[in-house]
Amino acid sequence: MIRIGMLTPSSNTCLEPVTYRLLDGARDLASAHFARVPVTRIALDGGSDAQFAAEPMLAAARQLADARVDVIAWNGTSGSWLGVDHDRRLAAAITAETGVPATTSTLALLDACAAYGVTRLGLAVPYTRDVAERIVTAYAAEGLDCALAEPFGVSDNEAFARIPETDVARQIEQAAADTHAVAVVCTNVYGAGAAAGLETALGIPVFDSVTATLWKALDLAGAHPALDGHGDLLRSGSLRAGFQRVLTELRAAIGADRTTLRLDLPGHGLHVDLTAGEALGPGVRSIRRDAGLDQRRLNTVEWLERHRIPLVQPHFRDDPKPPQALIDVYGVRAQLLAPVVRDTDMTGWISAHSLAEREWSATGRAAMAAAIADVHHLLDTYGKAHDA
Repeated sequence: MIRIGMLTPSSNTCLEPVTYRLLDGARDLASAHFARVPVTRIALDGGSDAQFAAEPMLAAARQLADARVDVIAWNGTSGSWLGVDHDRRLAAAITAETGVPATTSTLALLDACAAYGVTRLGLAVPYTRDVAERIVTAYAAEGLDCALAEPFGVSDNEAFARIPETDVARQIEQAAADTHAVAVVCTNVYGAGAAAGLETALGIPVFDSVTATLWKALDLAGAHPALDGHGDLLRSGSLRAGFQRVLTELRAAIGADRTTLRLDLPGHGLHVDLTAGEALGPGVRSIRRDAGLDQRRLNTVEWLERHRIPLVQPHFRDDPKPPQALIDVYGVRAQLLAPVVRDTDMTGWISAHSLAEREWSATGRAAMAAAIADVHHLLDTYGKAHDA
């Protein structure tokens, strides 16, 4: 069983019961263990910032390490207004002090956004407006354009947990307009239940801070979370993060302008007309949310379906150029595609795109084969229960 160590704000009454509830259906997977550090007020004055000094955190982390935990998470969102580098330094210091992998709630939320390709994020926060606006600025530095719902205007950390869940749900709905996802940024707000319940209605992921922290902690500890009933992140987040890693490594290996993965996996909310993942070179336009083409009707994809082997363009004898639609819509002038075949079905494919005509070397084709093998491994490890 995985042991998760969590550093908890002292006045927090939400995250422990919520974490236990999230793990209730996975009692054989992991257990959670908590140490508290003094935090009572969230404001932009020097006294409040001092609550998040490293030494009290490290002292508590050392105590958790005595329990031989497999991962340590600062289950607080202070890095969202102090700056994300504050949390990166904290996680690194915890690991250096204890030898245990570490993360934070803020880093977990950013990793969730990266896994889902989120660049436009709605924010639901309980804080005062100046704190909320500092979060918008900090996230903008990480490449996230944020839409802020009206904050609740509270600074007493204990009081956050007294905000009714129905009010949190309304705030999530306000934050969802014209966004790729919504994040509930606070680990003492009862947002987990509201978030999971609203995802279907809103049609976008909702990342609650407590849920995201548990997801990332499980992932870091190698627990392969695929938990049902608590929103898409705990069900599919590690699978999507794995896809992103594979595509990023493939793009770097073969020098493509863009790499994409398309899959039909209804159990994970994936359909080939929208990419399951994408890695981009500098200045290259994202097509992650472009659904203008019927992908399975493209002649390249029909060729893949017939032959079930990699396709190289523009130097393949049967199909010398990419479909005109790809040139017109995506600017693609050379591509390397390989099918993902599960049992007897072509579940999807990986594409490597070049915006200029080029040849694909034997090394590049080998890298594509390795990427396909990695996708199969991810599906077997994280996604098997939800493939259908």
